[in-house]
Amino acid sequence: METDRNDIITRIQDRYASMSRSHKKIAAFILEHYDQAVFMTAAKLGENLGISESTAVRFAAGLGYEGYPQFQQALEVWVRSKLNTMQKMHVKYGKSTQSEILNAVLSADMDKIRDTMESLDPAAFETAVDSILEADNIYIIGIRSCEPLADFLGFYLRMIRGNVCLLRTTSVSEIFEQMIRIGRGDVMIGISFPRYSMRTLKAMEFANDRNARVIAVTDSVHSPMNLYSSCNLLARSDMVSIVDSLVAPLSLINALVVALCMKRPQEVKRNLAMLEDVWNNYQVYLHDEINVIGGEPLGQEEPETESAAAGVLRREGRP
Repeated sequence: METDRNDIITRIQDRYASMSRSHKKIAAFILEHYDQAVFMTAAKLGENLGISESTAVRFAAGLGYEGYPQFQQALEVWVRSKLNTMQKMHVKYGKSTQSEILNAVLSADMDKIRDTMESLDPAAFETAVDSILEADNIYIIGIRSCEPLADFLGFYLRMIRGNVCLLRTTSVSEIFEQMIRIGRGDVMIGISFPRYSMRTLKAMEFANDRNARVIAVTDSVHSPMNLYSSCNLLARSDMVSIVDSLVAPLSLINALVVALCMKRPQEVKRNLAMLEDVWNNYQVYLHDEINVIGGEPLGQEEPETESAAAGVLRREGRP
């Protein structure tokens, strides 16, 4: 999905890094609550955010609009385009059978993975791997639909190394409370795809200001997530649907986990062995799961679960 470089949201994202503190406050509110902002006058917006009406007017002018009414009109156009998503989906899939929808969606996802393979910067990927392994502490943030991606990455990073903090929050202030000690030597991994999360962007800005290394997992060179990152991992995510396609980002994160495991095979094996002992000692698994490998179910005496990391090491013939 091509981005209109002149639409109001893209203008805000492109100019965010150079905005004043009060203008960033307005930008954050609009990006997170555009459905409310579209009905607000400059006076009402200022009252809601605790700023002056003139500041809201200057914000509009800073984006290249002649005045606040023109700014509000542009926002209305953008919001209306978002409301047409269901219409677009109906045009694409309205006359398709269920089987045709299944094939179309899976084919689209495969195309996104192929596009990601062709466009991903190998040097950036290698830098991300080394940075994660060398970091004193790792902070991971993914909000809304990106939260499962952050959970997945956090789960396996804890298999590989210690000092991994998965940020969970519903407000910007809570994010800062959880990462207040971030600094030089640490790494922040921010995961965000359209609609981009301002809370994620603010966390990455804070990490950058504290001289931590910032890694962005996002969709495009135009993503605002790249403003504060020194390493950008790009994966396609767009789809004509009400649901974001996160197949390519998940594959990218999975590749990152596998690469990390290959760098630290002995440590991963040791951590998995420790976990197995804990599971057995505290009866985490009560022998009611069945694994199947090679068509044969594993017996009770076999480990009941095998993580992706362990599977990689086994397939590679690592000890």
